[in-house]
Amino acid sequence: MKIHIDIDCFFVSAARIKEPSLLGRPVAIGGRSDTKIFSKEAKNQSINLQNSGSFVPTFYKTYDKSDDDIDAFRDEDGRVRGILTTSSYEARAYGVKTAMSIKEALELCPHLIIKAPDMSLYQKLSHELHEFLQTKIPLIEQASIDEFYGDLSGWVEDGDVEDFIKNLKNEIKETIKLPVSIGSAKTRYIAKLATTYAKPFGCRVVYPHELESFIEKIPVEEFAGIGKSMKEKLKSAQIHTLGELKKRRGTVESWGAYAKELYARVCGISDDEIQTQHRRKSIGISRTFDPLYDRGELERRVHILARHLSFAVLKLKVIPTIFHLSIAYEMNQKSHTNISLCEIFTEKKFDSLCLALFNEADVYKRLHVIRISINCSSFTRESKKELSLIGFHDELKMHKLTQHSQNIREKYGIDMLKWGSEL
Repeated sequence: MKIHIDIDCFFVSAARIKEPSLLGRPVAIGGRSDTKIFSKEAKNQSINLQNSGSFVPTFYKTYDKSDDDIDAFRDEDGRVRGILTTSSYEARAYGVKTAMSIKEALELCPHLIIKAPDMSLYQKLSHELHEFLQTKIPLIEQASIDEFYGDLSGWVEDGDVEDFIKNLKNEIKETIKLPVSIGSAKTRYIAKLATTYAKPFGCRVVYPHELESFIEKIPVEEFAGIGKSMKEKLKSAQIHTLGELKKRRGTVESWGAYAKELYARVCGISDDEIQTQHRRKSIGISRTFDPLYDRGELERRVHILARHLSFAVLKLKVIPTIFHLSIAYEMNQKSHTNISLCEIFTEKKFDSLCLALFNEADVYKRLHVIRISINCSSFTRESKKELSLIGFHDELKMHKLTQHSQNIREKYGIDMLKWGSEL
């Protein structure tokens, strides 16, 4: 049997470990795109290369106690800005939801306690849980900062799985102080679905003979892998539940290879092995900010984003060969550009490249910009591309200088060395 472990309201649960007085009270964790990265006095920027994902940024500002209240989300005009990354079940009883604006959440629940995110604490607790699980289960996969998969095959008899995961849930709560919910089934996909119906702080085992009755009335959108477009396609075919989907094999499989695989996953036929290690295939950085027209200031921000992303690339010890930059404007306009380049990675060259990509992508020059994103992918270890030998020795010298700067930043902080164009 496979199991899926999910930490209940992770960010809130972490805050409650630090402040037990929050137990039983409506609590939410606020979030806001870290535009402080663009401040000329920016400091305490940290990087997470292990467990980024939804609401878990790669780059973030180290937690500061002065940010730990609603004032952290007020702008210069006193307006409350930002969205919620998660909320406690007590807050959800008032209609508070993830991704809701803080302003709207406070209207629904005036006594809602807003806490600032503490990414360092989340990383610490996630790492502790991962290490604990490795002592309990032979094969464990970390899917995100708060989500794990395990394989109990040959380790726990199927008939003993229910007792095993109940004991595991209680041991985690006692040892790490984190409440988790655990689902179990023959495949990881059904196990993940089972976890949804185990929450909060519960367990749910779905044996093969129970699968059909379990999925019968579950809405299709609750299954991992069914996004907005697939949901609409299914509903147009009058398929609203997973039970209905299972009965319409011919219809679903006629939509192509992805739909055929999706059908097999829903039926508990298809599965993936537990991956104990994941190799990152890309790295990126983006920031959303208030509408900005000043192209000089936008270019300065590109320099800052490039410096941070360069630090991450060097930290990973990879050589990207595809570079992508996208711009989001007001009035819902977007633009992007990319380039393939197979050369030794140096910070100076990357900075110039990002600026060139920005100027090429900036096609709506009369509009204000609200978001800039830069991404590096197709690392040489995966693509098997060969580095260009043109100017190789000069690039090697510049790479050594880049590495020297990297060593200083790793010791004293990302913001210890900045480009003059940032100031």
